[in-house]
Amino acid sequence: MNGTIFLKSAIQQFKDYKLLAEKTFAQLEDKDFHYNPDKVNNNLAVNITHMHGNMLSRWTDFLAKDGEKEWRRRDEEFEEQNLNQEQLLQLWEAGWTCLFNALESLHPEDLDKTIYIRTKPLTVLEAVQRQLTHYSYHVGQIVFIGKHIKGDQWQGLSVPKGGSKQFNEQLIQK
Repeated sequence: MNGTIFLKSAIQQFKDYKLLAEKTFAQLEDKDFHYNPDKVNNNLAVNITHMHGNMLSRWTDFLAKDGEKEWRRRDEEFEEQNLNQEQLLQLWEAGWTCLFNALESLHPEDLDKTIYIRTKPLTVLEAVQRQLTHYSYHVGQIVFIGKHIKGDQWQGLSVPKGGSKQFNEQLIQK
């Protein structure tokens, strides 16, 4: 495996998921970040505060310290913080900045190194994949809630239903 290609690909995938969520946020109002469809699911604000806390914990001193930092208060990430959209998006950016700073500092030879998350040993490659799947899961929740809130007003983020043929033809014509 080419480590440079893996790292470049992982960084791009993280950027793509970040953008999907941000395209969702752009369609919403401040109050929508606190809309909760039921008592079981997390609203957008909670998803953002959780991702922020996870990113700071996992990616701070990534190669040197366990990814579950002693200063993290995970349970509090799932409590409503009553933050407005601007404050939530500041947390969002801070988490992603921490992630990208850590990822962009890695070298291909780092991928085989061992790091720890909650004392569990993982290679750097495994840890990157673990976080990529974790964040894509939450971005999926964010998009789903955004679609639910907007209903018929939702502006699609990918190929529209029934539009595959036209989309593919446009790609071929380019």
